[in-house]
Amino acid sequence: MKKILASVGIGNASVDTVLPSTTVSPGETVTAEVRVSGGDAAQSVSAIDLEVETRYRTEEGVEDATVGRMRLGEAFEIEPDEETTYDAEITIPWETPLTLGSTEVWVETELEIDMAVDPEDVDYLDVRPTPRMQAVFDAAEELGLSLRTAECSADPYGRYAGERRFVQEFEFRPSGGEFRGDLDELELVFVASAASLDVFVEVDRRGGILSEALDADERHTQFSLTDDDPDVASVRDRLREEIRANL
Repeated sequence: MKKILASVGIGNASVDTVLPSTTVSPGETVTAEVRVSGGDAAQSVSAIDLEVETRYRTEEGVEDATVGRMRLGEAFEIEPDEETTYDAEITIPWETPLTLGSTEVWVETELEIDMAVDPEDVDYLDVRPTPRMQAVFDAAEELGLSLRTAECSADPYGRYAGERRFVQEFEFRPSGGEFRGDLDELELVFVASAASLDVFVEVDRRGGILSEALDADERHTQFSLTDDDPDVASVRDRLREEIRANL
């Protein structure tokens, strides 16, 4: 009877992933403990899966997306009330979005149990910018640009990174500075790797109704950062140059 109840989630085994810190950055590797507790009956666990997940907006609504996945250990038996701990290293993928605005990122841990409801554990992360990303944010602020929104959206045509299903768009508006009155908004998309940060820039100029309807007020450009700890003044000058060239 206990096995039957466990198969529908009553008295099932459980899992709990313990992270030393929930504050991470893309590209970082963090250690974790995965604690498995037996339920009321012996059960066979075929695998432990850990996934880094988020959500993004589409024309139809909102979809969940798996940004990264790893499988831990081999199949094992978990006895009633048994406690087992596994060490894991979780690499935060470079394409993981930052948790700005309403963006959420979490690690989902799942026990794959044959012929039973799979127990899960969810741990939400605070994803902070890498030094290259932070330099771009600081540079925009020095130019009088304020971050208004940060949203993950579908990229069905792979405009930025090939097969990626979505990108995170950062929208800035001038709150002062030299571009106030000329610039409507600035949109940035980051494509990060260990070697560089590619910054895709969309400059929306202030235009009339006709130019906005035809998207004639939008210009696109891009630049890359390769220094591990970029100088904000240099990034500011580069960003200023790209904006001026496209106004």
